[in-house]
Amino acid sequence: MTGAELAGLSNNLLYSAMAVYALAMYFFAAELAFSRPVRDGRASAELRRLATVGGGGSSTTYDAPVTETGADADRTARSDRVGRIAVSLTVLAFLLHLGAVVTRGLSAERAPWGNMFEFSVTGALAVTGVFLVLLRRQQIRYLGTFVVLPVLLTLGLAVTVLYTESAQLVPALKSVWLVIHVSAAIIASGLLTVGFAQTICFLVQDRLEQRGPDRPASFFDRLPSAAALDRASYRMHAFAYPIWTFAVIAGAIWAENAWGRYWGWDPKETWAFITWMVLTAYLHARATAGWKGRKAAYLALLAYGTFLFNYLVVNIWLVGFHSYAGVS
Repeated sequence: MTGAELAGLSNNLLYSAMAVYALAMYFFAAELAFSRPVRDGRASAELRRLATVGGGGSSTTYDAPVTETGADADRTARSDRVGRIAVSLTVLAFLLHLGAVVTRGLSAERAPWGNMFEFSVTGALAVTGVFLVLLRRQQIRYLGTFVVLPVLLTLGLAVTVLYTESAQLVPALKSVWLVIHVSAAIIASGLLTVGFAQTICFLVQDRLEQRGPDRPASFFDRLPSAAALDRASYRMHAFAYPIWTFAVIAGAIWAENAWGRYWGWDPKETWAFITWMVLTAYLHARATAGWKGRKAAYLALLAYGTFLFNYLVVNIWLVGFHSYAGVS
């Protein structure tokens, strides 16, 4: 196939992936909407514990599983099937998405992240990849809606606003450091986006829990507790931090190779450093000051906000050595 044909195939695969992502998001949302609220399960477990302790039995079981019968069991089974369909659709969308990235690279015979369109598409792929890898090790299917939605929004922005025809790189980008530096930034962006989704879920869940058990039923009753979401968000940011650190260092090495200096306070360099500083403050506050909960979450949101500013505002509107967005 010619380069133009491969580029066309890449576009078709990307549009197909977006359609499947949309279906997956609907199924993830349906699972959350119609599954049994987690707080109902916790209440049932607590009642079983109290009954066991108060009944004079010889054994006390505090973490006994809740046995579902009748309508509850049917409801759980149906929501589980919906969730499995959502995961299957996400895997299919990921494969189509991966095919779009690979064929885009083959069409230009280079790494497929030489402009804003390609970085956005590959960054969205990293978000889905992080989610699917974590899904194999942890019960985070509840996060599907909050992960697939930003992926879809990013791809929509890429194909409508940031789209750039497949072409060769400008001379300054023709370096092995393109693969090293940008791939690290892409992986870190995927981790930070999943961490951002967990942080948002935590803030909403924490607010609902503060209202007490008598509050009206909520969509977020299907999610884990606020404390569990807080821990999950922290782990994700802690994982992303060294990778983002490496991306910043690799960028400085590449800058010396391309422009003869390691650091010049270019807008993109500056905002990458600001993101690193806020992430450092977040992890330091949790490790030394014992920050947990909402105060730490606000720092995490600030870190992601600086990342988004670097991704959108700096790349598109601010002029500097890194002006390779490919959009006017």
